[in-house]
Amino acid sequence: MRRLTCAGLAALRAGSPVDPPVVLLPGYTGSKEDYLLIMTELAQAGFNVIAIDQRGQYESPAADPERDCMVEALAVDVGRVVDEIGRPVHLLGHSFGGLVARAAVINRPSVMASLVLLSSGPAGIVGARRIALRAMRIVYDRSGRDAVWAAVRVADTTVYPPGGLEFLERRFFASSDIGLRVMGEQLLDEPDRVGELAAVIREAAAPVLVAHGIADDAWPPHLQADMAARVGARYEVIPDAAHSPATENPPATAAVLIDFWREAVGQRAA
Repeated sequence: MRRLTCAGLAALRAGSPVDPPVVLLPGYTGSKEDYLLIMTELAQAGFNVIAIDQRGQYESPAADPERDCMVEALAVDVGRVVDEIGRPVHLLGHSFGGLVARAAVINRPSVMASLVLLSSGPAGIVGARRIALRAMRIVYDRSGRDAVWAAVRVADTTVYPPGGLEFLERRFFASSDIGLRVMGEQLLDEPDRVGELAAVIREAAAPVLVAHGIADDAWPPHLQADMAARVGARYEVIPDAAHSPATENPPATAAVLIDFWREAVGQRAA
């Protein structure tokens, strides 16, 4: 695993640059490290895997987060990453990162060799996570980021490996304060752009995968299944996982992605 920058963004890379490139976008409050448990396996399967911090996340600073952390600006960053790589990529976006990946493809279809929307939905987040995100925004407005972190910790029942919680705290406070607010607002308010994406996919004839954990609680599975049908995408449900399959069930997630990307590479070669 190698640390580097790609188009000015902090990144991790595994694999050989001669292999088909894969670019992984993290979700809201996430980072490139969210993919650590699958990157080596993806690389060993024959892919050049690059996971990035989007601007405003963890180690990728945002000079003007009010502007730089908007979905459309982050989508432009994806194009810059692809330009530096020098060829279309197999693009994956998780959760909020899926909204960014979608915008990147709609705006510039040539960036993608294929597209994966992992635990991402057709529009703004719904259900209990929507309620929680709105509540966190109120806490932030009243008491600031320290209070948000404290409230999240009270509600979190996850058992972390040694050093895991310390990393999450470091990442949370290293990320842009304003950027987190801007991204959170868009996660609530993103419009349904599935029709636009479907039109682009038909024109580009590019493979698309919609996948999520069986217990995803951010966008209900039926919404993601319907999105897959509207786009004409392959649809996969990952067992023993919820909203973050790459960390909750890495072997099954890697297997689904490898199978899809190998098929996509075969289609491009045919």
